[in-house]
Amino acid sequence: MNRLLLLFCSLLSASVNGQSIDKYFESIRNNTAALTAFFSQMPKGGDLHNHYSGSVYAETYVSYVVQQDYVINESTLEVKSAAPNEGKSWVHFSKLNDSGLLAAYKQKLIQKWSVKDYNGVSYPSDKQFFETFSGFGIANDGPGRLDSGLMELKRRAVNENVSYIETMFTSIHCDNIKILDTSFNRLLEAAQQSQDEAQTRMLLDRLYKMVQDKNVTACAAAYNNDVIEKLHYGLKIDDSLFTMRYQNYVVRVVPPADVFKSLVLAFESANTCSLIVGVNIVAPEDNEISMRDYWLHMQMFKYCHEKYPGVKYSMHAGELTLGMVKPEELTWHINAAVRTAGANRIGHGADMAYEHNSYDLLQYMAAHKIPIEINLYSNEFILKVKDDQHPISLYNEFKVPIVICSDDAGVLRSNLTYQYVLLAKRYKNVSYSDIKQYVFNSIDYSFIKEESVKEKLKAQLNERFSIFERKVMTANK
Repeated sequence: MNRLLLLFCSLLSASVNGQSIDKYFESIRNNTAALTAFFSQMPKGGDLHNHYSGSVYAETYVSYVVQQDYVINESTLEVKSAAPNEGKSWVHFSKLNDSGLLAAYKQKLIQKWSVKDYNGVSYPSDKQFFETFSGFGIANDGPGRLDSGLMELKRRAVNENVSYIETMFTSIHCDNIKILDTSFNRLLEAAQQSQDEAQTRMLLDRLYKMVQDKNVTACAAAYNNDVIEKLHYGLKIDDSLFTMRYQNYVVRVVPPADVFKSLVLAFESANTCSLIVGVNIVAPEDNEISMRDYWLHMQMFKYCHEKYPGVKYSMHAGELTLGMVKPEELTWHINAAVRTAGANRIGHGADMAYEHNSYDLLQYMAAHKIPIEINLYSNEFILKVKDDQHPISLYNEFKVPIVICSDDAGVLRSNLTYQYVLLAKRYKNVSYSDIKQYVFNSIDYSFIKEESVKEKLKAQLNERFSIFERKVMTANK
């Protein structure tokens, strides 16, 4: 009886505290500073839509190229390890330092490699965002660069009370499959024009066999062992406060045969490594090649799922809005990603309101528990979609599982906390209880393969929330 009484009192206390914190949360809805303090301390679970290269802050990249005394083109701000030819356009950072110009050029690079100081009018925002990534390669190539980047992400996550990151890390290279019959590109494009699934399947069968004959398994194993496992275990990424897992990704703005070869390699790698938990597809969705080959890419994912049924994958889909593409192109991308490609999660999904039979699609996603990865500030900056233009209320109304994510915090000069601040300020129908559910969704719908790891993270979240809520209520009696 005493045990039952103690349990009853404990549940009653939790209920009262829950009501109290709900009331306090509503009282700070319109206070950005108060919300920031609140969400900074709130446990936030996982960040499931996270691009590694876009999450490292530009200052880190700039510091590295300066330390290496690389050269910069004074006109274009392109950075190289050495000047490609003689000329006045290229100058070493040490020379800029000697002439007192280093600080100015460092600032210019930060502005080029992120959205810092962007004025909203001088250049298209989507181009400003996506063009930053071309500069990161030179700053990621040196020894120890991935090490320091991963540790930066970890330190920032721990400081921000984020306990898990599922990052889209690096692409995989395999010299064995670089040179294959290029006629496949023409044949695949022809099959796509007629949307001939049978012909597409036959071509993918042939191409898949050729890739397998080139020992793609060895390439995948080398990447898993020499990059992922070496970095992860060597750096001791996982500890009592933090866990990280990785997604492989393929770039969709290259010829179709190259996309498929990379996709097979990505699935092969994810299929044989516990740390690589999924696959994704990246690059601007409104790119001419992305748009032209979208149907074909969905067929490729469907094919790879049949070959590797245990591999999960998320998909950038519906990162579009009216005016960016023709209206009819807004009606089918999420549908195809969910129903044809079989995506386990959808990233962005900003054009949901334009999708054909969007109510049916929302009901389908809810029934099949296909979460939506919401990236509020990213959608605002790139697409100009925010406030009630954003479909988050639709997803919420139809009970599609929601997770709140950062996307590219370094490029966007943002963090996960800020996404929750925007959520609370803009969407008054989203309660504290809803937000707490979104946090738990970020672990429940993660692609973590080890169930014991997932259960441990959820248990820690429960404990962290209890501490956090007591702390809030004690400080605001």
